[in-house]
Amino acid sequence: MSAIDPAGPGGPEVLIPVRRPVPKPETGEVLVRVAAAGVNRPDVIQRRGLYPPPPGAPSIPGLEVAGIVAAVGEEVPKALVGQPVCALVAGGGYAEYCTAPVGQCLPVPATLNMVEAAATPETLFTVWSNLFERAYAMEGEAVLVHGGTSGIGTMAIALGQLFGLRIIVTCGSDGKCARALELGAAEAINYRTHDFVAEVQRLTEGRGVNIVLDMVGGDYLPRNLDCLAEDGRHVSIAVQGGASAEINIASLMMRRLTLTGSTLRPRPVAFKSLVADEIARSVWPFVEEGRLKPVIHTTFPLAEAAEAHRLMEAGEHVGKIVLTV
Repeated sequence: MSAIDPAGPGGPEVLIPVRRPVPKPETGEVLVRVAAAGVNRPDVIQRRGLYPPPPGAPSIPGLEVAGIVAAVGEEVPKALVGQPVCALVAGGGYAEYCTAPVGQCLPVPATLNMVEAAATPETLFTVWSNLFERAYAMEGEAVLVHGGTSGIGTMAIALGQLFGLRIIVTCGSDGKCARALELGAAEAINYRTHDFVAEVQRLTEGRGVNIVLDMVGGDYLPRNLDCLAEDGRHVSIAVQGGASAEINIASLMMRRLTLTGSTLRPRPVAFKSLVADEIARSVWPFVEEGRLKPVIHTTFPLAEAAEAHRLMEAGEHVGKIVLTV
């Protein structure tokens, strides 16, 4: 099969098609003939050599795919062969074929095309598990989301609309703020021209937000805590701005704040399967009704994965970038 499997770390130019054996599904797995694969920020970090795949995962990048089940391993119903699925995977998506744990697969309804299906699992699993499970978001609460026009940000906006959350986002330009508002954000703050802490306090009449979903880390952490209401929850899901920060512990104690966070890729299949089960019950009906779709910025053929990474690193996209196979 054709795949993108760099021999070593480097710039986008290392993402060239090579030939690799078609993987065989192991017990509990399906083999997907890939129609499309989502591009995500961790793929870029892996390409740079800063985010190695977890043990047992393929070196081929790609954390989400959509396609047709071509074969199944032991303990998987043979009736799945020929069925359209999308899947969260620990790697291997940038290829013509990819194996996936059956518990991490979801059926692709008629309301989604394969590009949309491939752009859904990574952000949906991430936002659902962190915003609704770790931060136990409840209807009527206010949430601050950094990177409002990223794949994560646009998914948070979409889920916020479905579950009655007031989503306030930060973006890096007035144009992106306008786009976030079009997508359903309640408020959008240009962090380059405004102090987002002051803006959050103004927009919430001094109460602060109930939850912060943060991909930045670093010196954003103490500023995020200043945005939180009493009993607020801060969830870290990436550290693009740095992995360490200094905070006022006394303030955390006095306002009863909760600091938490998670990574998804290294978690065991059993955990991700539980998340998939909850998504199937609580979220997938909205997908089947056509009420939840990912925002697609553009697509590239698999052979042009380098261009997809260049676009992601430029930071000008809104929503998801997808490779078509």
